[in-house]
Amino acid sequence: MSSTEIRGRAAQYSNVASAADGFPVDARALRDGTLGNVPWKMLKVMEGYGYHVSIGAFSTPIVGGGDGTVLDIDQPEGIISCPNGTAIMPIRIHVQCQLPVINAASDEAEILIAVDRSAAYAGDGTVTSETAYNMRSDNPRTSNCTCASAATADITDPTLDIELARAVKVADVQGTAANAFWEDLELLYEPETPPILMGPCAIYVYWGGTVATSGFAQAQWLEFAETDFS
Repeated sequence: MSSTEIRGRAAQYSNVASAADGFPVDARALRDGTLGNVPWKMLKVMEGYGYHVSIGAFSTPIVGGGDGTVLDIDQPEGIISCPNGTAIMPIRIHVQCQLPVINAASDEAEILIAVDRSAAYAGDGTVTSETAYNMRSDNPRTSNCTCASAATADITDPTLDIELARAVKVADVQGTAANAFWEDLELLYEPETPPILMGPCAIYVYWGGTVATSGFAQAQWLEFAETDFS
């Protein structure tokens, strides 16, 4: 009785094969021979193409639009800017907001994650630069993206072509609003089928409300060369 042997080429990090459409390529395996059942997003992280940025730190949140301004398009709380030649795929963006005491029954607060699909961040305004960390802690690669937070002076208005996710909380007050509290405002964007955003482009994260709203966010994405999709 004969046996069949299945082999793949070990390509856990540096030997990942790539071929143009229509050309053969070796089946890929991890170094222990694991073949075909590793989530491809995990493989990209293992290759060093996954990145993470934090907005707000420890006990210091970013203050979003507030006191009459629900959201301000030219003062985002988070920016991930992708240059020409690079493509990004957002895989997880998590926002947590701290809401103050309700002042009126009409109070509202919201979170928006959106994309300018044709222009990168112009690099203007007053922002805090943020570091994009590789999702492998040995930092095998550096992100091509520019990250920033807390735009306190106007940037060039982005065009928000694609709204990826939104959360809105409207005060529900029975009786007197004074000393009433909100429930938590939180948004987790973790798409099963994420968009592929070709540079130049940018992801913008906003939060704000008719009362001052503070918050934190954590964003993760995969990076590719645009030629991977041509």
